[in-house]
Amino acid sequence: MDPDFALIVIGIIAVTGIVARTVVKITSARLAAGTGHSDELKARVDELENTVHGLQQELVEAHERLDFAERLLAKGSGPT
Repeated sequence: MDPDFALIVIGIIAVTGIVARTVVKITSARLAAGTGHSDELKARVDELENTVHGLQQELVEAHERLDFAERLLAKGSGPT
């Protein structure tokens, strides 16, 4: 995989995670303030939090894979 492409993918995942986390925080703040409070909304917020957590895990794994690939390329043992 091209390192530049990997960086683009990681960037997209990071931005998506940041946006999703912001939405979760705003929705959680509204729930805490008592506006729009409902069980359905609470369930949706919980689902979003789980999704964001999953995206964060994927980002960590992608960073680890990228670091590994960079180390291999730095050694000169990567594919040409």
